[in-house]
Amino acid sequence: MKVLGISGSPRAGGNTETLVRLALETIAQEGLETEFLSLADRPIKPCQACERCRGTNPPRCMQEDPAFEGIIEKFIEAQGIIVGSPVYFGSATPQTMAMLDRVGYVNRFAGNFLRRKVGAAIVVARRAGHNFTFAQINYFFLISEMIVPGSTYWNLAFGRTKGEVLNDQEGLETIRTLARNMAWLIRKLYG
Repeated sequence: MKVLGISGSPRAGGNTETLVRLALETIAQEGLETEFLSLADRPIKPCQACERCRGTNPPRCMQEDPAFEGIIEKFIEAQGIIVGSPVYFGSATPQTMAMLDRVGYVNRFAGNFLRRKVGAAIVVARRAGHNFTFAQINYFFLISEMIVPGSTYWNLAFGRTKGEVLNDQEGLETIRTLARNMAWLIRKLYG
């Protein structure tokens, strides 16, 4: 059983990566395999809605884009997927949404490989925009027929400069609880 954790931040080593890695470390302590993927060095092109992914076997996006290579396979092989994003002007980063749009189209047109997998959003912001971004990512999971676990609060923390999120103790504990709940759910579904 494997969980893929994705940081949709354009900044490597930032607060979003810190939270996603914290979730993955907690999940690994629960005995599940984990993999981390950063979009910081992946300038993913947006979906062109060309629908050439329709019926592909194995499922794949037909757009030429080295930054997107291997991402569909990672989503297929994982039983759980964490998507983290900082808040940019009230929503998820363009990198995050480009990835989700392209994975979503391929999923929809090539077999619904995300159905009944476990998905969790993690959001970080300086002050506001958490709720919309959190909902935005969760909408992707829900329309993909995924199962979304909860925590003691929404999966978010506050921070702007690198490392600042480590000062939000409630946020950190919320992420740890989410990770334990996600591991429990995956074991129940796939164990």
